[in-house]
Amino acid sequence: MKSVKRIKSMKKIKKIKILPFMLVIAALLVPERAFAQRKITVKLASPVPENTFWGAALNRMSNEWDKISGGTVELKIYHGGVAGSEDDVLRKLRMNQLQGAVLTSFGLNLITPEIITLSAPFFIRDDGELAAVLTSLKPELEAKINEKGFYTLTWAKSGWVKLFSKTPVFVPADLKRQTVGTSPEAPELAQVFKSMGYRLVPVNNADVLVSLNSGMVDAVYQSPVFVGGMQLFGITKHMASINIAPFMGGIVLNQQAWQRIPDAYKGPLTAASQRIAADIDRSISRLETDAVRTMASYGLTVNQISEEQAALWYSDMEKAMPSLLRTTFDQNIYRKIEAILKAYRSK
Repeated sequence: MKSVKRIKSMKKIKKIKILPFMLVIAALLVPERAFAQRKITVKLASPVPENTFWGAALNRMSNEWDKISGGTVELKIYHGGVAGSEDDVLRKLRMNQLQGAVLTSFGLNLITPEIITLSAPFFIRDDGELAAVLTSLKPELEAKINEKGFYTLTWAKSGWVKLFSKTPVFVPADLKRQTVGTSPEAPELAQVFKSMGYRLVPVNNADVLVSLNSGMVDAVYQSPVFVGGMQLFGITKHMASINIAPFMGGIVLNQQAWQRIPDAYKGPLTAASQRIAADIDRSISRLETDAVRTMASYGLTVNQISEEQAALWYSDMEKAMPSLLRTTFDQNIYRKIEAILKAYRSK
């Protein structure tokens, strides 16, 4: 009887000894998991220098994220294209070496080809038309991006592509007498102008000034902010007033990063990002106007395109579009944009 009691007593002692041991193991494991979730770092690449309105806006977004999440989500910005080209950045996003990026419409097009249809030349013609199109199509386009393993945090307009040339350009025939420098990173636009009968030479952005000085090219289509920053207006002394295409930007995260962010923060972080994107929209409009005004004070001539002259550009584009819908632009998205614009212009 005593031996039975002794055995039961020993079992109780073993249980008592085992219990603290298990508690110690649990105590060691729980803090490790909690710590892993406490700090989430999102490395975001931007092609724009830090000392620009885009750079300042992204830094502000980083600070907002820190406040909203109480330090849980750190947004670390890699400014000035140090992460590489948009091709490089997308590859790093897919490998999770980066978790986010500011992409142009050409970068977004590398994710899903429907995006470039927004930049079809002479299709969407002003801010009002662009706003109408985005309001209607953003959910569909974002869904297509998200299906490819990304999350669209926000969109931002980055101004309008304009035509800058050494001699005045009012109608397509004026430009066809010149050689146009095109960016190798925007092959879709080059294809469009080639199909319309223009002479093209691919030129990297860093080499545009040299190419203009050497006479390799006579004209470029670029953002006025870029032309002002690169001092190209000293050679390309003429700007056609017509808008060629909207220059879009977007901020995307990879899905792996987005899923790691606690649900409680996702809404407020997205809202903060969209507020800052709206600030960028307003800033770029002012910056573009200021850039043109400043360049004009140094000798740039803004050639005002009449309605009759604009109609010639639109007609040229419409003639080229059937073949471009088979090779360059998404026909389904194009038809949807066309319907939106028809309704908007009929008001």
